[in-house]
Amino acid sequence: MISRPIIATGFALLASVAWAQDIQSQLRHLPGVVDVRLSDGRESEKGSYEITFEQPLDTSKPKGPKFEQRVVLHHARFDAPVLLLTEGYWVMRGEGGELRRMLGGPNFVTVEHRFFGQSIPNPIRWESLTVRNAADDMHRIVTALKQLYKGRWISTGVSKSGQTSLFYKCFYPNDVDATVAYSAPVNVTQEDPRISMFMETVGEPDVRARLKEFQIALLKREDEMIPLLKLNPKDYSMGVPQAYEYGILEVPYGYWQLGFKPADIPAPNAPAADLLRGYNRIGGLSQYSDEGRKQFQAFMYQAFTEIGYYNYDIGDLKPYLKSVPNPTNLVLTPPEARAKIAYNPATMAFVFPYLQYKANQVIYVYGETDAWAATQMRLLGRTDALKIVVKGAAHSAQITAASPEQKSSFYDAMERWLGMKLVHL
Repeated sequence: MISRPIIATGFALLASVAWAQDIQSQLRHLPGVVDVRLSDGRESEKGSYEITFEQPLDTSKPKGPKFEQRVVLHHARFDAPVLLLTEGYWVMRGEGGELRRMLGGPNFVTVEHRFFGQSIPNPIRWESLTVRNAADDMHRIVTALKQLYKGRWISTGVSKSGQTSLFYKCFYPNDVDATVAYSAPVNVTQEDPRISMFMETVGEPDVRARLKEFQIALLKREDEMIPLLKLNPKDYSMGVPQAYEYGILEVPYGYWQLGFKPADIPAPNAPAADLLRGYNRIGGLSQYSDEGRKQFQAFMYQAFTEIGYYNYDIGDLKPYLKSVPNPTNLVLTPPEARAKIAYNPATMAFVFPYLQYKANQVIYVYGETDAWAATQMRLLGRTDALKIVVKGAAHSAQITAASPEQKSSFYDAMERWLGMKLVHL
């Protein structure tokens, strides 16, 4: 009575191992794959694999220098749909969000962006970090995986990852059957002025006024506040006062992007401890530390060479700024590349009209008060595409929080494009 389940379990284990080895073998034989192993992360569920692709550093020179790019695959079935997360950063071990549930257990592929995480070339050649090269990376990986995965393909991403999905769509419009880009800005200049303009109109006037008063209080009380932060100057090579003031300039962007509430804004005459708490929650100090700058330097390189960012309207703050009288987030770009950084307008001059006039089967999802909604895509009705702005939502906007009418439009479009029913959440 005891031995039978043990024997059955043993056979099941052997079958499971054989099944995994067979998938690994098939993955290893795909073009460009140099390594496949079972994932050892917290998502090391059955069918979770780490795949390494060898990619040309400059895709226009396929025989030139190479780098290795990380891909994580959660295998369901070869004939199931494939949800493709086009990371804009490193692999973050996400669960696939609402789309994975809507698709009812699809295969799930996450592609780490070049120059992030484990996909950083050695040596680094910053001129190879381009939108086109990243789109070519994605195309090469998807083309290889399609030899095994024959179901419908859906690309998606949030924020910069959403941008990556949109850029990929522009260069390879037929690679996937649908694209859902969440909170993906479409900036058209190096420092897009629409974002500062949005900061002057978003939300209620009294909330914007309170944010400005909070910023001014932090600047006026700088000598009191900095010691309370207990920062190690060795962690801030730009200087603690400069990092502190940049963090203050980030306050309205953090507030609207992350969806804080008015109660989170301390009064200007609040005790220092309350100001400190509000600053640490809403401000952006950490990204100006040496660790933060290194973590996001590849993104900032892209921002200032192709995909755009923002600058600050410091009119009301200028009398109080001591360390950054002329702020620019160019300080976040890689130091060794900064002198040679030049914005290439041709990339977005191609992307923006392509999305308006040619990119079909795309859904753009934005939060109404998200700072990055300032440069949301403007549709003209010339494409088979849909934009959903979720009322009251911020950067984490989801279809599940949309209105019934918006949800209906979403499901109708996706089911029409994919030729399958989705799970309605």
